[in-house]
Amino acid sequence: MDLSRTLAGLGTALLATALLTGPAGAAPAGDPSTRDFGNGPERHETAAVETASLLSASRLSADAATGTSRWQPKHRGYPRQTTLPVWPVNPDDRSIKLGLIPYHEIAPKLNALQQASNRVSAEVIGKSAGGRDLYLVTVTAPESASDAAKQDRWRELIENDPKAADRDKTLKKSYKTPVWINANIHGNEWEGTDGSLRVIERLATATDAATGDFLKRSRVYVTVTNNPDGRVAGTRANGAGFDINRDHATSSQPESRAVRDVVINTQPYVMLDEHGYTGTTLIEPATPPHGQNYEYDLYIKHALPNAEGMEAAIQRLGYPETTRADIPFRDYAPGDWDDWPPIFTPMYAMYQGAIGHTVEIPLQVNNAAYNSLPVEELRRRSGINTDVAEATIEAALTYSDTNRASLLAGQIEQFRRGWAGEPSPTIPDGFVPGFGPEDRYSTTFPRAYVIPDGTPAAARLVNHLIDHDVRVKRAVHDFTVNGKRYDAGDYVLDMHQPKRGLANSLLEAGRDISNLVPQMYDISGWSHGLLWGAQVDASRYAAPRVLSVPVTRAAATGSVDAPRGRDLLLTLRDGNDVRAVNELLAQGIKLRRTAAATVVVPADARGEAAAVAKTLGVRFTAAPRGTKGDVFDQPVIAAAVAADELFALKEMGFAVRTVSTATLNAGADLSDVETLLVSSGLSYSGLNATGRATVDAYLARGGGVVTRGATGAAFNAAAALLPATAVAGRGDANGVVTVNNVGPVVGAGSLPHSFIYSPLWFTGSGFTVEQRYGALVAGHWLPNDAGTNGPAQAAGQAAVVSGTTAGGGNVVLFGTEPLFRAHPKGLYAQYARALFWSAS
Repeated sequence: MDLSRTLAGLGTALLATALLTGPAGAAPAGDPSTRDFGNGPERHETAAVETASLLSASRLSADAATGTSRWQPKHRGYPRQTTLPVWPVNPDDRSIKLGLIPYHEIAPKLNALQQASNRVSAEVIGKSAGGRDLYLVTVTAPESASDAAKQDRWRELIENDPKAADRDKTLKKSYKTPVWINANIHGNEWEGTDGSLRVIERLATATDAATGDFLKRSRVYVTVTNNPDGRVAGTRANGAGFDINRDHATSSQPESRAVRDVVINTQPYVMLDEHGYTGTTLIEPATPPHGQNYEYDLYIKHALPNAEGMEAAIQRLGYPETTRADIPFRDYAPGDWDDWPPIFTPMYAMYQGAIGHTVEIPLQVNNAAYNSLPVEELRRRSGINTDVAEATIEAALTYSDTNRASLLAGQIEQFRRGWAGEPSPTIPDGFVPGFGPEDRYSTTFPRAYVIPDGTPAAARLVNHLIDHDVRVKRAVHDFTVNGKRYDAGDYVLDMHQPKRGLANSLLEAGRDISNLVPQMYDISGWSHGLLWGAQVDASRYAAPRVLSVPVTRAAATGSVDAPRGRDLLLTLRDGNDVRAVNELLAQGIKLRRTAAATVVVPADARGEAAAVAKTLGVRFTAAPRGTKGDVFDQPVIAAAVAADELFALKEMGFAVRTVSTATLNAGADLSDVETLLVSSGLSYSGLNATGRATVDAYLARGGGVVTRGATGAAFNAAAALLPATAVAGRGDANGVVTVNNVGPVVGAGSLPHSFIYSPLWFTGSGFTVEQRYGALVAGHWLPNDAGTNGPAQAAGQAAVVSGTTAGGGNVVLFGTEPLFRAHPKGLYAQYARALFWSAS
């Protein structure tokens, strides 16, 4: 191990301490290179507010399941110029104060560049959560329609038949090097946009032969601002409150879906994701743990020298602030700045064949600095930052052009290994300077996965995989694998395919890496196979021997399987089941609930049930004759929750009124509310006399409560709801855990796995245990310094509890994370069952 990487770990020990003892997300003073804590104030201290952007994004998320919202390039030559719509002038755009380009000036600038140069093509590839245009700029030498079609065929050949691509001498000579630059994914990290526009303008207008020749050999793709909502508002998150750079495995947001489509359809050799601000410029490759599904030898072979080339470029700028860069792989200890999960843009792009880099420009101009520093100083910093962004992009373009043959060979090899089903090679120590045993992560790819058809969860997962360019087939006949019988129509993933790394990263259980690195700053477990509600069976060695056909969209799963005239039964196992209930309630249909997970639809609403079965893929069965149940209505919900939870509630069709400590103190009314959700931005002890009187009156009349996390547990204790004492695991502990479902509400029909981040468990008596913790399956969860509060201590403890308040209200306390970032889709229904029960 490189000694410098060991020494760098001293800073991370302080970071881990900060995560445990300081404010969420706090970094140690003087440590310039940190990322925001993955479960920070936005999920505990800030109550989400319902906005048009959030509502739009939740609708777009539902529409994305149809596959109709995907961007695909036009089959034309270059330039492919379009006149971009011009947005109204917005004097409140936060970019203006920094001397940077405001969003409303981007379209006019790109339109002018298109008019001035036949090398520039600009188009709209989607809409942000807030409805703003997302731009893709392509810079290349002009191509006829036949030339562009040839480039497309070569790109497809590289992925679909890499052996043939490797033999094609004309391809190797004439295929244009694709490079993708993504800018401003965090809205208040602005300067990547301005730096990339400089590069676009230079390439568009340069008259030297070298630039012309470069563009004959290359295509440069630029998503100029991946987060226009945040750029305008000066926020890290998009208009729906989501960090887009945590969404690439989930694709809940339109901005992440747009760049997913860009990387799939352009298949870049190299990509940069321009960020800020780390004090010292930071350029990946990252520290271990490295994603175990990468073809890491092909990546690090280029990532390290490319990063060092970018470092040299910023050094040539001559600023005191750019005398060096931090390259985490070279300079940091394991766990300080990892590339483990596929939630970040560069890590996701690696699975699509790219050498991905996060670039963090140095000088802070956002958050407190934005409001406290003089404008002159802010603009000085932004000027340097823009120069750094420009320099790193230019250096990456130079590296990509200089090494185009080797980069092409690497992409071909990555896809060839996938098709061949070859194990990833063992990388020797010293493969690149500093590579050692601490960098060696790998997995054994299964031969196949099988996903049985017939549920909305299966259809959702299959469509998600297809949207990410994973190959899925459907069996034509019944078949058997490893002694287990499957039906015709079930889905098969033959893992001999080009993007097996991405497929496996999404579907496998994952790995417990707790003992391999001292801390992780973001999620370390995320399994779609365990958390999305579908049955996913891995076949380690045997490929299903059955005729199968490629799938472009999953088959419809909805049905009404009951004789006419019979009441219908719907079991709440999936978020779509919950949405179906809410849609039927919104139509005024009198539904009955016989248990927490069972809803009865009257026989005369069969037509309405059939309609939601068709659109949502849910299955109604015949209710036993004489089934009674309690009639219920749509619950009136007041919610002090995080933005991701509000988004998930909207996905499930709940009508929600947002509240917070501030709104209650200002007189917000709870008189008609049936259940209060508390997880972020509501402190009982922070209520004034007005707010406390409102909450106390609500609880006294038997109002229900559902809580999550530390904020919810504190509310429970302060308001004396249930006699449950919350015990906290480490603040950065996260991942996939097994659970034992033992209770009648949350435990009824829930998955045997759950998700945690900053986990809690509950001790005491006088309540019902709904779920108990089992073991950590995948992720990172260490005990604290005293050796307590780890997974061993949590095992068998109550993860979720329910009970009744002194006022007669129903309460559920979650120590898990069932709605985290709208990701664990298979956990939605258990939260909804808690919500319906608490409102009863």
